[in-house]
Amino acid sequence: MNILSIKGSLIKKNEVENIEGKDGKKWIKQTFLLKTSAEYNNQICFQLFGEEKIKLLESYQLGDAIEVFFNVSSREYNGRYYHNIDAWKIANGNEEHNPQSTSEENLPF
Repeated sequence: MNILSIKGSLIKKNEVENIEGKDGKKWIKQTFLLKTSAEYNNQICFQLFGEEKIKLLESYQLGDAIEVFFNVSSREYNGRYYHNIDAWKIANGNEEHNPQSTSEENLPF
C-alpha cells in the first residue's frame, strides 16, 4: 500500500472544535490549511481527530515547511458523497527522508 504525503507551508491553524454526535459521544477535532507548490488548487485542508493527533500540530508555527501524511476517505449521505482528508503524522518539511533507502550502509554485507 502506498503512503500518501505532501509537503507545503502551514498557512492556517483553526481552533479546536468540541463535537458531540447524535449518540452523545464526544470528540475533538482541529483543521489546518497547507499551501503546496502546485500551480492550481494549491491549498489543502486537513483534519486531526482526537487529542493525540491534535498534539502533532502544536510544535509547528504558521509559515513552517511541513510534510503531512494522510488518509483520504469518502462517505455517502442522502445520495451525496463527502470526503475527509485525515492527517495522521506531521513532519518537518525541510528534512529529506526515504523509508525505502538502498544506500550502501543499509546493505547486509
